[in-house]
Amino acid sequence: MGCMKKAMPFMLMVFLQVGLAGMDILTKDVLNKGMSIYVLAVYRHGVATVAMAPFAIYFDRTIRPKMTLMIFFKIALLGLLEPVIDQNLFNLGMKYTTATFATALYNTLPAITFILALMFRLEKVKFRNIRSAAKVFGTITTVGGTMMMTLVKGPALDLFWTKGPSGQNTTGTDIHSSIKGAILVTIGCFSYACFMILQAITLKTYPAELSLATLICLMGTIEGAVVALVIEKGNPTAWAIGWDNKLLTVTYSGIMCSALGYYIGGMVMKTRGPVFVTAFKPLCMIVVAIMSSIIFSEQMYLGRALGAAVICAGLYLVIWGKAKDYKHLSTPQIDDELTKANTINSGNKKDSINLEVITINKQEEQRRTVVETV
Repeated sequence: MGCMKKAMPFMLMVFLQVGLAGMDILTKDVLNKGMSIYVLAVYRHGVATVAMAPFAIYFDRTIRPKMTLMIFFKIALLGLLEPVIDQNLFNLGMKYTTATFATALYNTLPAITFILALMFRLEKVKFRNIRSAAKVFGTITTVGGTMMMTLVKGPALDLFWTKGPSGQNTTGTDIHSSIKGAILVTIGCFSYACFMILQAITLKTYPAELSLATLICLMGTIEGAVVALVIEKGNPTAWAIGWDNKLLTVTYSGIMCSALGYYIGGMVMKTRGPVFVTAFKPLCMIVVAIMSSIIFSEQMYLGRALGAAVICAGLYLVIWGKAKDYKHLSTPQIDDELTKANTINSGNKKDSINLEVITINKQEEQRRTVVETV
């Protein structure tokens, strides 16, 4: 049971990344068929809000803190950073390039989150400590593997499932589209890193994960609808959706990636921190690369395969450093609490002794007064 509890954060994050990879593939498919990026984000978070609300109302009814103006402002900002800015820019960047390219570039997220976590003192680094060195070196290795996978092409790998004609692997890959896509994805990545840091900060004052995830989806729906109405003005057909891949993508991404994604991320973040959550992001790229080569017949190259191996090595170092960090921090916290308790108890004992001395002195003074009077 203890081993299962320790492994649960790792299992949840792997499960989440596989789910996100499926969303990237479905999203790329519907975008190629002409679905509006902005309408997709609105529908996605609308579905997530409806799916999460009943669970949040029931399970968080006793632990949900009081809503304040500052908490509401943080939730509104969270709804803008990830559901609106990040997702729209990432999907737009993926439309200009490919699912594999966009996801590979997105793997700079752990490095950006790590730097922001240091700035906001959510992470501590001691370069003489092997745990901190592992986290730093693992983050750098992950970014290096991402750049290798993105920039180093190498010879093509003749995989049996990639043979045959394909219209997906040749569109949107010219140099101008790649530059546009890279800029958009990078801005979205920075926005998502800010979202992770702000979510970690918000959970300290609003520790109800289900309610927080639901409110983020709700605010993302409202804010995203405003953006979509402005951009898609005069184009009502952009909002049309039928019983096809569009409905499947909206439902899957809303429930799996927004609703469960925000909830699982927040739950793991409370114990492991934002860097641990984002460290698993490179796994999504590896799954996307494999699925894209199978579904879209995207050609797999040796550079991508080597870059994926380097990313796995960097990811292992980060997770190892965070796991050791977690073990190291858990014991002192208990010791500190015990020390504080002993200090309080000893202080109470000293106070009680002082009170007894004062009481005895007062009794002696009263006796002296009585004797003198007699």
